[in-house]
Amino acid sequence: MAQEVKTVPISGMSDEELILLFQKGEEHVYRILVERYQERIRNLLYSIFHEQNIIEDLAQEVFIKAYQALPRFRSESTFYTWLYRIAVNKGRDEIRRRKLRRFFSLQTLDEGIDNEIQMKMSVAPENRDDHELIALGLKTLPEKFRTAVILKDIDGLPYDEIAKIMECEVGTVKSRISRGRTMLRKALEPLVKEARL
Repeated sequence: MAQEVKTVPISGMSDEELILLFQKGEEHVYRILVERYQERIRNLLYSIFHEQNIIEDLAQEVFIKAYQALPRFRSESTFYTWLYRIAVNKGRDEIRRRKLRRFFSLQTLDEGIDNEIQMKMSVAPENRDDHELIALGLKTLPEKFRTAVILKDIDGLPYDEIAKIMECEVGTVKSRISRGRTMLRKALEPLVKEARL
């Protein structure tokens, strides 16, 4: 009696198996990878920008870029790390684009952020939740510190994964996280004090 061969459904395959299928021409499997990681990518982008209106567009750009580059993916890192690197770089591109726009604009993005913070500060502190306070604090950090803190403290990634995503040494990552946390604490102090009044 011939033994039955069990086939794994596509949705149960590992990232590596799906990528191999994709690279062999079965591009429809990419949908599974998108479904697996779209929420994490949206959360990462949201924690960087905290602007719901641009998150969908940026996330879509991340997955389009990954789709285009996937035929050349060589598994030197996990798909997850590689995708995060694309998302972080896309976030950096957006920040650069905004800085350029701000340079040529009469009304700067910083003024917009200041106005938004003032509006949020005008809300009674007891009506603000912890997430909102942290988001306000994160906005004050320079991008390299903000990204390191988000990847470690919000996404819970290990130092070596963060180093690959940010394309720097593990020691640099630890330093940025430490400095970022210190800067965040200082930024949050007045907000937390006000919230406790």
